[in-house]
Amino acid sequence: MLAASACGGSASGSASGDGGVEGDLSGTIRVDGSSTVAPLSTAAAQLFQGENPGVRVTVGTSGTGGGFEKFCAGETDISDASRPIEADEKAACQQNDITYEELQIANDGLSVVVNKDNDFAECLTIEQLKKIWEPGSKVNNWNQVDPKFPDEKLELFGPGTDSGTFDYFTEAVNGEEGASRTEYSPSEDDNVTVQGVAGSKGGMGYFGLSYYEENKDELKVLKIDGGDGCVEPTSKTVQDGSYKPLSRPLFIYPKASSLDKPEVEAFVEYYVENSAEIAEKALFVPLNQTQQADLNKDLKRLQEQHGS
Repeated sequence: MLAASACGGSASGSASGDGGVEGDLSGTIRVDGSSTVAPLSTAAAQLFQGENPGVRVTVGTSGTGGGFEKFCAGETDISDASRPIEADEKAACQQNDITYEELQIANDGLSVVVNKDNDFAECLTIEQLKKIWEPGSKVNNWNQVDPKFPDEKLELFGPGTDSGTFDYFTEAVNGEEGASRTEYSPSEDDNVTVQGVAGSKGGMGYFGLSYYEENKDELKVLKIDGGDGCVEPTSKTVQDGSYKPLSRPLFIYPKASSLDKPEVEAFVEYYVENSAEIAEKALFVPLNQTQQADLNKDLKRLQEQHGS
């Protein structure tokens, strides 16, 4: 449906599926970037390819920063990002004449997780998280976090420095993007953090809410007190903003010139028009009505920039 509209050279009416023959697109669409956003793009790709079997969508996970490096070098069509593009990344894109639009595609909350057998920690304050994760922190036992906690070694796992999740968490908790202790086990693959926390009785880690949802049988999620009491990360608390300060928007950055390829324009249209279904399939929080209206406007601006 969307493919037919794109092949006709117009994005208008694509959501309705009028005209053309479904599934007559072909080609490869290259997506890379945030490991947090990857499940969204993977879900979008699976649904889109189900209707367009001639199209191959590849989804890489180089991290938000690594994804922008590839994107601004012209290596990808779409960059997944769990934070907005930064000034140096904008400059790199500008230098290579890469134009784009920022599209918020879903909402997410960062989840702080511990081992399933942890029966003493239920809620942590932002101040306690900062005590654990701030630069130079030597906290290595749970009883240093709270004297009521037992004498249990604290083992930390989390994303690497190329991750947008790392950027967001460090700014929200430590007050400065990139400010973090270095004594922890980092990985750009969130599944490594899942395995690390699940395998350590005193383990703690953080990543996007969807990864907890996918692994809730192996992990325990903590409530976070951002100043107004303990709140558990759920779709509802992320949507209504009560889970703070660890709620965030998630983005894709399509390259305007890639819309020259009908399969790319059709995929981006499909992603936008079906964002709620895609978010739910990938266990993220869908956009609210205002955010969806803004997304539609941003897509139109991208298409106007491209000349679609």
